[in-house]
Amino acid sequence: MKSQQRSELQAQHTDDFIEAVRQQIIAFNAPHFAGLVRQPLGFAHYDDDGALLGGIAGKTFGNWFLLEYLWVCETQRGKGLGRELLTKAEREASNRGCRFVLLDTLDFQAQPFYLAQGYLTQWVQQQYPLAGAKYYMTKQLAGSCTGSNE
Repeated sequence: MKSQQRSELQAQHTDDFIEAVRQQIIAFNAPHFAGLVRQPLGFAHYDDDGALLGGIAGKTFGNWFLLEYLWVCETQRGKGLGRELLTKAEREASNRGCRFVLLDTLDFQAQPFYLAQGYLTQWVQQQYPLAGAKYYMTKQLAGSCTGSNE
């Protein structure tokens, strides 16, 4: 009897579809990451009225802090808030045992800021998404015991 398997285009895939694929990858990876769990790490900065002025969010995973988001309100940019949030997150990541940070940023976003904070550009994805660039950057956290920024 011929198999009834089929493939379907998922151009408008659902959250359920993404979660099903994600769970299969997690199950496949589990034996290789025994005991490691991605832990959320974030800080928020509010004004006196409770309005969000800036925030940083990512996950710690083994030796790495995977920095996903850093945002500062336009009126607060250039005043040190981004550096303050980044420093707090790096310190907390280090306290959790992380030795490195990984992030990506677009050419019109914050590469100069991250360079000034000691990050190194590891790879540039050109023509992203059409004519721009995406920078993948890392930093070795203070107190880690290797001799180079990997």
